[in-house]
Amino acid sequence: MKTVLTIAGSDSCGGAGIQADLKTFSALGAYGMSVITAVTAQNTMGVFSVRELDVDIIREQIDCLFDDIKIDAVKVGMVSSIEIIDVIGECLKKNNAANIVVDPVMVSKSGYHLLREEAKDELVKVLFPLAEVVTPNLFEAELITGDKIENLAQMEKAAVKINGLGGIKVIVKGGHLTGDAIDVVYDGQNFSYLKGTRIETKNTHGTGCTFSSAIAALLARGYPIPEAARLAKEYINGAIEHSFELGRGVGPTNHFYNLYQKAGYQND
Repeated sequence: MKTVLTIAGSDSCGGAGIQADLKTFSALGAYGMSVITAVTAQNTMGVFSVRELDVDIIREQIDCLFDDIKIDAVKVGMVSSIEIIDVIGECLKKNNAANIVVDPVMVSKSGYHLLREEAKDELVKVLFPLAEVVTPNLFEAELITGDKIENLAQMEKAAVKINGLGGIKVIVKGGHLTGDAIDVVYDGQNFSYLKGTRIETKNTHGTGCTFSSAIAALLARGYPIPEAARLAKEYINGAIEHSFELGRGVGPTNHFYNLYQKAGYQND
């Protein structure tokens, strides 16, 4: 079985962060491991508090895994400070990590800032050049590029600009636009598009984490990026379509809908 490491924050609610990543890895047939960068107090109503882990334990988590286990892909999610970003970059380079997917998590759906403002440039400078692909949503792409994004042409322009920051492949997610949910994929030369029907539901907690971790799991299994991105889009569309009510706010996607369908379970 292929192995995937997530380096990200913990979501006490279980719908995003390392919990979503590990569920996704399992659902897509990969063995998941985790390095926790921060602990959050959150539920379906929002994020209420964040506690960062110190850089020494982050370094030790990463190094001990690479010392023992062959890691086929790495997904990087919530990394809130310059110090945490720097130690992750140092460890990934030292351990020759491959198939790195960077999801530039910046602000939660409830508006809580998960990346310190002064750390944005460090994220771009240190982690983007190590990545095989980065997966910003529209808001994150706007913060990275400094440009307003309101249509497909502006998504393409942002993808080109982000590619120029590290020569990496870019997927700009269009879920926050109106109409069909179209993501723009740019490999440095050509554009392609991931199209999905917009699903009317409020239960979209953890969609960005889930999509990026799906790509990482599929890269680990040997799929090239275009195919990994297409299959990850299909997977997240299904997870949203089969999302469920949990709590009083934004419920989670259903990470195991594909397995439940095979077993004959239905959402109640």
